[in-house]
Order: sequence, then structure tokens, then C-alpha cells
Amino acid sequence: MKLTVFFNGQYWVGVVESQVGSSLKACQFLFGAEPKDGEILEFVHYKMLDLLASSQQQVEICPNIATRINPKRLARQVAKEIQMRGVSTAAQEAMRLELETRKKEKKILNKTMLKEMKEYKYQLKQQKAKEKHRGR
Repeated sequence: MKLTVFFNGQYWVGVVESQVGSSLKACQFLFGAEPKDGEILEFVHYKMLDLLASSQQQVEICPNIATRINPKRLARQVAKEIQMRGVSTAAQEAMRLELETRKKEKKILNKTMLKEMKEYKYQLKQQKAKEKHRGR
């Protein structure tokens, strides 16, 4: 599991990446103003797991082959990762899929609500028309 906090030009954003086997789950949390250490710890302890549980989309990635790495090379890679800002492309893909899924669900929900509202208005109109004919 990996948490990356970065400034996207407007807000401070935290991206949580969780890799299980060959699948990667990623979700995004908006901090707003620059988060203090306490806010980040509170997010990690209380909100991060719920956020990951709500994410449904996963992206399949190629697993890295674990080989022994020279300690100096490993130190350089760690330093490079710390300097790197942003999110990996696999994480972006997972977040995009999650967003598309939510958009589809919302579209279906809105469509059914609109259909129900039209049916209700039609029934109301029919009832009013029947009441007018009974008055004589």
C-alpha cells in the first residue's frame, strides 16, 4: 500500500495505491489546503481503508520479478521516488475506471428517476381528467 500526497495546482491530493498480486487499486482523497502531519496520520488511521474498500475497479499490472538489487541502486531509486511527484499511470487508470463506473451508475439512476416522475405526472393528469368528467 502506498500513499502519495502532491499539489495538483489547486488542491493537495492524496492518492492511495494498493497492489494485491497482479491487480492494482487506486483512489484519490482531496485534502484541500496543505495537510499537516497530524491530518495525514488521521487519514491513514481512520479513512484510508474505507476509501480503498469503496473502490471497486482494479487494473491488472505485470508483477515485478523480485531480484536482488544493489544497495546503492536501491538508495537512488528511493531518492528518485521521493522526488517524483504525481501518480503512476496504473493508478490513474484505476481511478479513471472507478469514475466511469460511478458515472454509469448515476446515469442509470437518473434515467429511472426521470421515468418514474413522468409516469407519476401522467397518472396525475389522468386522474384530473377523470374527476372533470364525473362533475357533470
